[in-house]
Amino acid sequence: MPVTEAEPLGRSLVCSGCGRDMRCCKNCRFYLPAARGNCSESQAEKPSDMERANFCDWFSLNAALRKKHDGAQNNAGAAAKAKSAFSDLFN
Repeated sequence: MPVTEAEPLGRSLVCSGCGRDMRCCKNCRFYLPAARGNCSESQAEKPSDMERANFCDWFSLNAALRKKHDGAQNNAGAAAKAKSAFSDLFN
């Protein structure tokens, strides 16, 4: 589900679709599974659970989570336009 909330995201914010914490390591732009502690920010402390909300000062929402929203809107517009063009073929 696309993220539409403005930053900074609050620690208690949860996804309206799945109920999971939004401000967690896996949603951060610094999350990198190949890095030490799964974080590319060298000064960040590793929390005990990367899928739960934490108080990391380095948290910044991964831009890809917002792009999904933009893409979904574009896809919906393109689908509506294609459907309209198809209907026009028979009118």
